[in-house]
Amino acid sequence: MSHKVAFSFADGKTLFFPIQNNEILLDAALRNGINIPLDCREGVCGTCQGRCESGQYSQDYVDDEALSADDMRQRKMLTCQTRVQSDAAFYFDFASTLCNAAGPERLKGIVRAVEQVSPNTAILHLDAGADGQQLDFLPGQYARLQVPGTDGKRSYSFANRPNSSNQLQFLIRLLPDGLMSNYIRERSLIGDEIMLEAPLGAFYLRHVDKPLVFVAGGTGLSAFLGMLDELAERGGCGHAVQLYYGVRNAADLCETTRIAAYAERIPGFRFIPVISDPAPDWSGKCGYITEHFNPADFRQQDMDMYLCGPPPMVESIKQWLADQSLDQTRLYYEKFTESNT
Repeated sequence: MSHKVAFSFADGKTLFFPIQNNEILLDAALRNGINIPLDCREGVCGTCQGRCESGQYSQDYVDDEALSADDMRQRKMLTCQTRVQSDAAFYFDFASTLCNAAGPERLKGIVRAVEQVSPNTAILHLDAGADGQQLDFLPGQYARLQVPGTDGKRSYSFANRPNSSNQLQFLIRLLPDGLMSNYIRERSLIGDEIMLEAPLGAFYLRHVDKPLVFVAGGTGLSAFLGMLDELAERGGCGHAVQLYYGVRNAADLCETTRIAAYAERIPGFRFIPVISDPAPDWSGKCGYITEHFNPADFRQQDMDMYLCGPPPMVESIKQWLADQSLDQTRLYYEKFTESNT
């Protein structure tokens, strides 16, 4: 027995394909050339999340970090764990264009520059234009880079928007003894080759239909640089855009000149740096980012909030929204944990 499945996307496009009874939804989608974003395929990461609009289905395994009990009641599902038992329709909160590629590309990047932008942060500039094909990615997504001279790979968000010449930027935290950090500090040379896989991840700028609140922790700023580059290229989005940028010390703030320039190209842009451990001469905002949110602003109008940073920062903001009963705020986030090696 077979059924008919419809996939609808945030850009208004709908795709139809057949599926066998009780078949895993992801398997049927991939067989029919619909490459839903995925990472783990084990029901843990939540990357392939969607929502069932109609039809009967079951799920094999869903980690509670990927979907909460409330998510399940709203018929949210993981494509990699969903078995379909009738004709069904599913909605995905991203554009259909994200599904067109056969999967992450593997390509070669050439080191063009390593730019120190704070005592503990560098921007790695790569030229990946050798094959002449533009790398398509959505601002906010990431690439997995192989550290030259090793088998190790590290993941970094793109710090710029896609471009025809494949000039790529990655904001990298320089750890005391990290694999990529040691390469950047000790032996990186102009002309080095770095292999990368991209694009990866489901954190990216969606269609904008309400004010935006971006919250970056540390090098989580990288994803927002790409998003802001995109908004600047469009001449804005018709809504206010706020960027909160949290770091420990003022010296850790980076790309502030670039950020300030967005105000000239994105109407309604506002930048709010927040230092958690300020020196006596710091005159700006300090403490935790949530201390500088005004609940009345969120209640006065719906907002979309994007978070990218360490898990404690993401969890604290999620808890703040829950404590303030701001259920109407749409939340998108990416947690990252810095490797110790």
